[in-house]
Amino acid sequence: MFRSSAWTRHLVILQDPGVSPNTNGLPGLPEVRTLAGATITFALVTCVVALIISAAAWALGNINGNAHYASKGRIGVLASLGAAILIGSANSLIRFFSGIIIG
Repeated sequence: MFRSSAWTRHLVILQDPGVSPNTNGLPGLPEVRTLAGATITFALVTCVVALIISAAAWALGNINGNAHYASKGRIGVLASLGAAILIGSANSLIRFFSGIIIG
């Protein structure tokens, strides 16, 4: 009988195609990297705008006693901060998870 970890390791070894990332095998890769960097910049600027609008809605909702607007503003602030954290750390997260070896 196979142990569970030995069996899993055996399946992973059988399924490994032996392909690794090639940084210079695709024409136009520098342009794609530039496009990705510009997209990250655009997304972060959008998060800043969303944060400003949400904070203003939160403040105006509190001033006017409108709990619905204050609640939506608070959710918008948290969502824009969370999105900025994920967008800003996307490169590090991808680098970390692409280096995990199963087996």
